[in-house]
Amino acid sequence: MPKLRRYREVIFTGILDFMVVLAGWIIYHSYAEVIWEYQIFTVEPNILLNGILYSAFWIILFVLIGVYKKLYLVSRLDEFVKIAKASFIGVLILFFISGNDQQNTWDVQRQAVFLYGFMVFVLMAVNRFIVRTIQKYFAQKGKGLHRAIIVGAGRSAKTAYEDLNRNKILGMQVLGYVSINGQDPDPAIGIEKDKILGSIDEIEQIIRDWQVQDVMVALDPEHREKLVNIIAKTDSPEVSLKLLPDFHQVVSGLSKTNQIFGMPLIEVSPEPMQLWELVAKRFFDVIISFTVLALTFPFLLIIGLLVRFTSDGPAIYKQTRVGRNEKPFTMYKFRTMFDNAEKDSGPKWATKNDPRITPMGRWLRRLRIDELPQFLNVLKGDMSLVGPRPERPHFVNQFSAEVPLYSRRHRVRPGITGWAQVKWKYDVSMDDVREKTKYDLFYIENASMSMDAKILINTIMTVVKGRGQ
Repeated sequence: MPKLRRYREVIFTGILDFMVVLAGWIIYHSYAEVIWEYQIFTVEPNILLNGILYSAFWIILFVLIGVYKKLYLVSRLDEFVKIAKASFIGVLILFFISGNDQQNTWDVQRQAVFLYGFMVFVLMAVNRFIVRTIQKYFAQKGKGLHRAIIVGAGRSAKTAYEDLNRNKILGMQVLGYVSINGQDPDPAIGIEKDKILGSIDEIEQIIRDWQVQDVMVALDPEHREKLVNIIAKTDSPEVSLKLLPDFHQVVSGLSKTNQIFGMPLIEVSPEPMQLWELVAKRFFDVIISFTVLALTFPFLLIIGLLVRFTSDGPAIYKQTRVGRNEKPFTMYKFRTMFDNAEKDSGPKWATKNDPRITPMGRWLRRLRIDELPQFLNVLKGDMSLVGPRPERPHFVNQFSAEVPLYSRRHRVRPGITGWAQVKWKYDVSMDDVREKTKYDLFYIENASMSMDAKILINTIMTVVKGRGQ
């Protein structure tokens, strides 16, 4: 139910957009048929069916370009720019799809397509302007607001509470405060005791019980060192976390700065990639993985036989790892250690000159060939080509307790290689884990297709130079 509530605004806006675009198609079709006796690319002589197909095309394009991302009280100017961008791209696509109709001149065809695209842009822009204006009107009346809490019970929190209550257009209904130290607020500050919903140790339960959508962090200077712990406790895709701008230096590299209708805030954003980039990333994951497995299949069979006959045990080693959203999955590798190597010692890191590694396994690790079966995990959707390396549940539990924000690594699909792998060595201590976590968090907050390409190139160079361990 909370997830449905989260997407309710997107679903409503999508349906309304679809109806507006469909109406635009019918208007355009009638106009074009009268003026030019020409219809742009159609599949059969049915106005409504063609309109539905074209409207679906536009909605899919809008989704990919990010028109439905962060809809709540979004700036009307920002939304206008997004719609203009999507409309321009849509016109170019339709222009090339429609081809060259021999019954119409090139100029007539071009005019028809661009007129249709312009009509879609105008109708969408007017529709969104009206919807946002109505939304902001109701927000000023205190209706349709997001449920929010303020972390902190000092003067900064009190100021934030007053600003949010005074400026309803910010879109937040403040339910109360979360105390940092669990103590009653200072009476001199003016915060009532019944407005304290609980302590920071109870914040996860408070978010669930009150169905909180926004968390505003307003800490006084003496509590700033607790910010990382607060971010870790509110690390959920269901919650939008906002910080006051004084603390930008504290979370450097972990945030994006936005200004929400005159009130400057820092919003911790876990998903910098646009939807079209995520779709493209998955597309290339599948294509590249399938190609690699197809081209290296005979080689993989030979490697498997060599592993099998040079030491006892299976050729493929299966191990449970923690994936996206902390979901466990079975990861595949060529076996590089002696069978049952951890039977007596339990889970432990591999080290340089590790006696558990077989002679064959040492070469496989050096050339990263042991990772090739993981392309199967990529095809299945458990992993991506690029992302934080997945860890075993034993180590995830240990690292989550000792490394701040470690759990944020599970916001994305784990990868065969990652930014931490090309920038840091293998783990041999907790200090290494902390350093690699910094690189993983940097990747999550700055992920892009170009960054993925850079990581893949660096990984290939590592393989060619035989620097694996």
